[in-house]
Amino acid sequence: MKVAILGATLNAGVMAVLLSEYGNQVYWCSHKNNEHSHQKRVQYLDEEVNFRLNRQHKLGHLLYCSVVELPLDVDVYFFCYSPTEIGLAVQALKALAMKPIIHPRLMINAATFGLNGTNKLSEISPQDYWVYLPDVIQEGNAINSVLYLKQIIVGVEEEQAKTLVEELLRPMFSTTNQYLFMPILDAEFTKLSISGMLATRISYINDLAMVAEKLGIDIANVKQGMGADTRIGSAYLAPGAGFGGENFSHDILTLSSEVSKSGAKSRLLQQVLDINEQQKEILFRKLWNYYHSDLKNKIVAIWGASFKENTSSIHNSPIHAMLNALWAQGAKVKLHDPQALKEIYQQYGHREDLILCTDVYDAVQDADALCVITAWKEYFSPDYKKLQQLMRHPLILDGRNIYDPLYVKAQGFAYEGVGRI
Repeated sequence: MKVAILGATLNAGVMAVLLSEYGNQVYWCSHKNNEHSHQKRVQYLDEEVNFRLNRQHKLGHLLYCSVVELPLDVDVYFFCYSPTEIGLAVQALKALAMKPIIHPRLMINAATFGLNGTNKLSEISPQDYWVYLPDVIQEGNAINSVLYLKQIIVGVEEEQAKTLVEELLRPMFSTTNQYLFMPILDAEFTKLSISGMLATRISYINDLAMVAEKLGIDIANVKQGMGADTRIGSAYLAPGAGFGGENFSHDILTLSSEVSKSGAKSRLLQQVLDINEQQKEILFRKLWNYYHSDLKNKIVAIWGASFKENTSSIHNSPIHAMLNALWAQGAKVKLHDPQALKEIYQQYGHREDLILCTDVYDAVQDADALCVITAWKEYFSPDYKKLQQLMRHPLILDGRNIYDPLYVKAQGFAYEGVGRI
């Protein structure tokens, strides 16, 4: 098939890789629709995706172009925009409407534009077959998050569209029981509901962690026991400083908004959101209590700014609540992150109370505390002797529970995790 992919999300890159590798001719409109084929290509933090994209381009299976440059005989159009880019999707559809394309064509909406988002697009191009294919990409494990799906949700309402989708995805999902077909609106609500369930699990374990601390219970044991139950499993059951990320957070907020607009009320969903916002301040509260409410002129080292490891995104990351709370108390922050410092500088600019460090140990020089916010691999096994020598006070606040409390304390540090004893 000839497939056009529109958008620059990680989902767009992954689909460009997989569909071109399986023999399709892929045309990727990876930037704004009025730009032409000399445009800069998308570079992701996922090196495997970049490598495979470059290989398919060199082989000629993947071509970069603008919407106006797309050939007229494209079989499938894949809309892979971010949740805030519905305007670009509409712009692309209007540009396609100006071309003498023979309809119907298969239009796949892989963007999360909320309930009836696919319907809004189909109103611009009603003569085509429309399908909703939820974005399931996990940053840091992008390609495998598609290939290892047990079932793929497909929102579809015409039998011909169903047949075309099965043929397009057949190399990746070869058996009929791998497809979960449902009406488009149901699929859109399912996508949001999955994010809501995952957020609920995170907030639930964080809520339990707060109780566990007060009762002298180690939440790590509780987490392990819960994860061992096959009815529950261990995914999204790690206590910490709260979740973030653009797509995940947007899904939760969209779900909450849609529920509210329906006239219904979800007390559970509201509590999930409230718990998560409170959790983003947990390390600050621990630091505040440790220093008896006096953080003025304290130097606080922070390891990690991105909302999760293996990404530079700081969208809805706990770092924002932490920085603002510390600055309000007159503290100075020395921050290290292997990928997100540029994003931090773009948002906060130059400040005397914020020092961005490219070396992980420069950040702890003269620090009164070390706070770990993101579970980057390079933070897991620090040189504790070096930390002791560099830090003014040996205090570690572990917002992702990546350390063994007994071992860290044995190295001469005061230690507090999330729900750890």
